Amino acid sequence: MGCARDIVEECGVARFLFSDFPLGNPCGKPWDTRMQRSIVESALDLLDRAWMPRTTVQTPFYWDNDGWRDTFMRVDDGNREALARAGEERRRRQAELKAQR
Repeated sequence: MGCARDIVEECGVARFLFSDFPLGNPCGKPWDTRMQRSIVESALDLLDRAWMPRTTVQTPFYWDNDGWRDTFMRVDDGNREALARAGEERRRRQAELKAQR
């Protein structure tokens, strides 16, 4: 079960239930137990009935507000410099930690 179809299919998993949701939500929306139960049941059904290796099935559900797609992991002129600085800082901290070992 997952939300990153391209990554999971590239890994070549035997069976994959794909939910087109924001990352971290492969079982559905928080507190939507009906959706979550249906997705888990679909995953168990796929586990039992997959007809060939590397089978992918997409759930029929959608995220009511698809606005997350507009900003998720977006890099543009408004945030490019801040993201670059954050990356440089992360690499600097990682190098310091590695040197301490």
